[in-house]
Amino acid sequence: MWLRTSCDLDFNITVPTPFVLMLRPRSGAQQWVALEKYTIVPSVPVFEFTDGYGNLCQRLIAPPGAFGIYTAAEVRTSETMDEAPGSPFVEIQNLPDAVLGFLLPSRYCESDQFSQMAASITAGYLPGYDQVAAIRNWLRETIDFKPFESDVQVSAVDVNARRWGVCRDLSHLGIALCRSISIPARMVVGYLHQLTPMDLHAWFEAYVGGRWYTFDATQTKIKGGYVAIGYGRDAADVAVYNQFGPAVYPASQKVQVECINRNTHS
Repeated sequence: MWLRTSCDLDFNITVPTPFVLMLRPRSGAQQWVALEKYTIVPSVPVFEFTDGYGNLCQRLIAPPGAFGIYTAAEVRTSETMDEAPGSPFVEIQNLPDAVLGFLLPSRYCESDQFSQMAASITAGYLPGYDQVAAIRNWLRETIDFKPFESDVQVSAVDVNARRWGVCRDLSHLGIALCRSISIPARMVVGYLHQLTPMDLHAWFEAYVGGRWYTFDATQTKIKGGYVAIGYGRDAADVAVYNQFGPAVYPASQKVQVECINRNTHS
């Protein structure tokens, strides 16, 4: 499946404002980036770096006035999502070094608070993939997905208490539950084809059977069409933009994902 993704952000800047952006998808095992466009208006110097999770980030200083960030990419991604029922739990001593950090509590995923709850949800399931699937199914059945209902960051403990949230909230709770039973889990932010309503999206991945698998409690069935932009411990690591100084919010934000024929749209 070839997808064209785009994210347009417009700001009204009052004072010179440093930004760190995370808006470039990178090619990997499950996606191939064939074409990118990245436009800053007005043009300013941009410096790119790779953060500690391998995400492509950009640093710049936005000048006062109207300021726009316009990105687009053509990406080949799978039409189906890999599933692996029965894929085993990986013993801690056999985990790759780079995965160990995704076992620990983080700012929005207080995994040390969920051991008994996670054990109850996953009781009777094979350790590994089947436990994560049970957690995802429990989230679907128990936590109401309410897109655009929240404009503040809340933690997994808060989401569990109020029983509703946006996509990042369901992901935070899923991650915390997985980590509490020693399954590494991480947050992913990016795009999803045919997401309703359309916006940037968040889901989580769990490490079982020697690789990462995708889980999304906001969708009623497993499907393909995901394009990842960033990976991290939780939402604090994968913000598509961070700005420093007086608070700045987008005057407008437009996200699009469309299926294309790469042979005629290159």
